[in-house]
Amino acid sequence: MHVGSFVLAAQFPGQGPGEALHRAVRSAEVSEEAGLDTVWLAEHHFVPYGTCPSAVTLAALLLGRTRRIRVGTAVSVLPTAHPVALGEQAALLHMTSGGRFTLGVGRGGPWVDLEVFGTGLDAYEHGFPESLDLLVRWLREPSVSASGKRFSFREVPVVPRPSDELTDLPGPEVVVACTSPSSVRLAAERGLPMLLGMHVGDEEKAEMVALWRQFARAAGRPAEEIAGAAHVSAGVCQIADRRTEAAETLLKAMPGWLKQGLEAHVTVDGRMRAMRDPLAYTELLCGLHPVGTPRLAADRLAATSERTGISRFALLVEGSGDLAATEENLRRLGAEVLPQLR
Repeated sequence: MHVGSFVLAAQFPGQGPGEALHRAVRSAEVSEEAGLDTVWLAEHHFVPYGTCPSAVTLAALLLGRTRRIRVGTAVSVLPTAHPVALGEQAALLHMTSGGRFTLGVGRGGPWVDLEVFGTGLDAYEHGFPESLDLLVRWLREPSVSASGKRFSFREVPVVPRPSDELTDLPGPEVVVACTSPSSVRLAAERGLPMLLGMHVGDEEKAEMVALWRQFARAAGRPAEEIAGAAHVSAGVCQIADRRTEAAETLLKAMPGWLKQGLEAHVTVDGRMRAMRDPLAYTELLCGLHPVGTPRLAADRLAATSERTGISRFALLVEGSGDLAATEENLRRLGAEVLPQLR
């Protein structure tokens, strides 16, 4: 089992973006000190829900500041990025870090981002498969051309090439955020592991893993690849001496952050959207994830792994909104929970 932190650089009420970003950087540094395996970085635009607009840029900083821990994006949003540009960045980080970088990608949402970056709603609604295929080809092949609906260009060499006969490193891992059967199928047919969101519990995640395996077998993926797929489960983690104390910490801080963060999202086409009740959502997350004593947290992570077959976890540890509390949470996760799992 591999346990990592999930860093959103969340801006809580009364905070500025600088405070949120400083806490994000320190969270990653302390994650390595505490013995975690990975730090996963979220990406958002124009909202205080998360103040990091470029997960690959923050990953570059953190890979330079750390020596052991893996750094992954969770996720880089493909509909607002050119897949070749993102592939070049991923290759650069992969090679200069000694293979410590994982590229997580996702479809994002129908947000105003699509208007600002000029890609349009079609990139979100229909363009994700083409972008994903071009990105994966860029990370696996020596030269690439394109003749698709969105991208068309002559053959060009891949420089730097992240995997070839002259290096010991395979190309960087690509993980796909999945929220629906169609995205599960997209990932499975390409043999790419899934990142599953913190809003769903073990039963639904187990169903998505089973569906992934079904689609992968139907697509003719190798049996060893299917058996070894290392999917990632996102969740929330808060450690305290009593479960009520851990839940109270999150219930005091997270609803205010969720309310201002989620309300700030603007759709590109004016479509109506339903927003979760912030308090009810926080209560749901406390019930689904390792929120409580170290023993409870270890048991819950082990149970999720057993029920779902998922071997990697990306845990939101900044739910208190406070830097000192976040650092303590990480250190307790490393010192009191991880030994029970290993």
